Amino acid sequence: MKTVGVVLSGGGARGAAHLGVLAALNDLNINISAISGVSAGSIIGALYAADHSPASILDVFKKKSLFGITDIAFMKGGLFSMTGLRNTLKSLIPVDDFSALKIPFYVTATDVAMGCSVSYSEGPLIDTVIASSSVPVVFEPVAYGGRQLLDGGILNNLPVEPLMGKYDVIIGSHVNKLHDGVNPVKLTKSSLIEQCFHMAIAAGVMQRSMACDVFIEPLLSGFGMFDMKAADALYEKGYAATMNHKDMLLALI
Repeated sequence: MKTVGVVLSGGGARGAAHLGVLAALNDLNINISAISGVSAGSIIGALYAADHSPASILDVFKKKSLFGITDIAFMKGGLFSMTGLRNTLKSLIPVDDFSALKIPFYVTATDVAMGCSVSYSEGPLIDTVIASSSVPVVFEPVAYGGRQLLDGGILNNLPVEPLMGKYDVIIGSHVNKLHDGVNPVKLTKSSLIEQCFHMAIAAGVMQRSMACDVFIEPLLSGFGMFDMKAADALYEKGYAATMNHKDMLLALI
């Protein structure tokens, strides 16, 4: 049996689609050997690597409203703190260390002071996941290991590098495909900044997708990155997109 590495992109609430991807891989009896995650993908990857099922993680997403307004606390400096997310991770991952996970896991964050991407796979876990998920301007930076860290998607929203050369097959799951490339996006005031961000990082994502043996990218137009109300629909989108690659996946593995 070939070893399989899975890359999970950022995307806020749209990360629920990753859970559908993971569920489909489970249903196809594809054993995941390692996960590399960033931002929302790091939260899901950490919980999956800690032996939580996709269905149970989906339930957590809906009940805890991860990435929703009920999960964050306002700070005096004008930013938000993900205290709720931290508490949720602590309750679901009792041993705060990469070594306690069931499968190897890699987290990517951005060192904003040095202007570089950094990856973690050992030592304390939860701080790196919080850092990787801290969207700039919205959330406060996380001080960790002498660095000031923010959302890893700023520089690398598909962190395939930690898996390259280590696993036989690499599967990429990207949850930021917001238009079909033909019809123009319907922009609102709330979606304008998000659309600009994704256009800025699109070239890097596309380049890294070429390193994936299978690249899964469901069309998720109309789903906002802070709206968890559509978690079930996002899950189904991810599941269906993965099953569309069923023959290729089984042939590779």
